[in-house]
Order: sequence, then C-alpha cells, then structure tokens
Amino acid sequence: MRIELAAQPGDPGRPNEDFASVALPASGEGGVLVLLDGVTPPPDGATGCSHGVPWFTARLGGALLELATARRELTLARCLSGAVARTADAHRDTCDLTHRRTPQATVVVARWDGERVEHLVLSDSALLIEGVDGAVSAVLDDRIARLAARGRVTDDQRNAEGGFFTAAADPAVAARAVTGSTARAEVRALAALSDGASRWVEVFGGGGWPECFALLAKEGPRALIDRVREAERADPQGLAFRRGKPHDDAAAVYAEL
Repeated sequence: MRIELAAQPGDPGRPNEDFASVALPASGEGGVLVLLDGVTPPPDGATGCSHGVPWFTARLGGALLELATARRELTLARCLSGAVARTADAHRDTCDLTHRRTPQATVVVARWDGERVEHLVLSDSALLIEGVDGAVSAVLDDRIARLAARGRVTDDQRNAEGGFFTAAADPAVAARAVTGSTARAEVRALAALSDGASRWVEVFGGGGWPECFALLAKEGPRALIDRVREAERADPQGLAFRRGKPHDDAAAVYAEL
C-alpha cells in the first residue's frame, strides 16, 4: 500500500482551511481517507462563529475520520451526519449556527476493506477512482457547476432546495451527498482533491482526470499542487482563466490500495 498527501494554503499569511487525513485500522484491513475544503468567509468575515473555519474543518474532519474508521457498521452518510452533529454541539452554545455562512466545508470520504470501496462526496471537491484496468472515473457533486452554467451562484442557493449543499451545522445534509460503492477487486487506487487542487483540470485545463491521476501516481500530490501554483502565477489577475481567487488552498490525497 502506498499513501501520500499534501496540502498548501493559497495565502501563506492565512491558515489552510483544508483538511486531509488517512487512517489505517489496527486490524490491518482496509482504511479510510477524508478530505474537507473549508468554505472561506465573505470579505466582511461574518459567520456568526467565534472559532473560524480551520477550527471547524479540524473538528469535523477529526470526528468524521474517527466515526468512519471505528464505526464500520455505519454508512458513510451516517458517519457524516454524526460528525456534523458532534461538531455543531461543540459550539452551538457560543455561536450562531443559523447564520448562512456558519463555518462549513465540502466533503470527500472513501472507506475500503477486503470486499468493497465506499465513497461519499458533498459539494465541489472530487474523488477519483482508478480501476484495475487503468480506467479513471471521477465521482463529483456537480450542483454548483450546473448552477454556474445558468448564471451567478449566490449565497441564497447555499444549503437550499434547488441550490447546493455543504457540511455546516445540519446533520440532515448528509442525505444530500453523492454516495456509492465499488467491489474492492475492481479498484486499484483512489485520489481525493479539494477544488484548489482540481483546478489543474477544471480551471487550467492541464489535462483530464486520467492525466491528473497519472501525475499523482508518478510524481505525487505535491507535484500536482506545484503545477497549479505555476498556472496561477502565470495568470495572476485571472484574465485567461477566470476563478474566484487568484490562489486557493489546495489539498490532495493519493492511495494505492
């Protein structure tokens, strides 16, 4: 088994709001990977929370990793629901969890054992699955992309019917995630990318998902993030490649099973 991960803040002067981790149970059978992309607050910083997004992603990511690893009888959606509830309980007495911009994050989880590989994706981070035949498939929650194709995506569409969903303070959001499973014998490797890392494909057109996966397999997650940074620096004003931020937090996990 080979597992590599890398994460880098978009701005060295700000904490990285992404979370990436992998757990290998003591039984030696299977594993779990979790990647979260914290949603950056608006310019005025209003979130109704005194803790901040890095605190939130660390709490939610840690709880999700623990539940998915130790409670294998629970579906990944149940694990996410429990992790959201646990995180909300940790600050509901001090913060306004009803605020639309309460700290929140995108979610990718994959869990594998000898029989199957389960996955869950919520919002615009990506999970890539490489089959034993070398074919690469992308598991995506494309609601934001579909909204953007019709016009400007607004805060009113956040965690709202007909809009898009992120993990914030409502455990019920887990039911909105894209979930599924694949026979373990059909999977060779996995990769999870925050949208700051998937920019190489989705914004800059450095290659498709198969080429992205090949880069991860050959050179590792840090090399992918380095390619993204090179592309960002070459277009600092976003004139050639439109994007919300010149530089974004980036995280990537690669796991050969």
